Amino acid sequence: MNKAVYYLPLIFACVAFNTLAQISLKAGLRGIGYIDFNITKVINTCLQLLKSPFILIGFIFYALSLVFWIACLSRVEVSYAYPLTSLGYVFTAFTGFMLFQEDLNLIRLLGIIVIMGGVYIVSIS
Repeated sequence: MNKAVYYLPLIFACVAFNTLAQISLKAGLRGIGYIDFNITKVINTCLQLLKSPFILIGFIFYALSLVFWIACLSRVEVSYAYPLTSLGYVFTAFTGFMLFQEDLNLIRLLGIIVIMGGVYIVSIS
């Protein structure tokens, strides 16, 4: 058995923290609304983002994901680990559907199935 398989929990922790970051940021932005990148509104937008607990939690989850990712890269080939992070698309899509009632139509489901197939192929290589 490939020794990289033993590091799957580490990779999945990275994916989980990244998914939590995405969901936290989305929850924070639901309270803030549309972000306008007009140069005159940048400071006000940044202040709004920094006042949101969900945005700050999202940043923390991103930082944790980065720490786990660095640990992964120190142990596993990037060509093995990085494709497995695609599971984040799957987890984030389903979580967005459950928490935010986002659209999860047939085309998106087919894409998710393709991603899962690719993850499986990489994981057994």
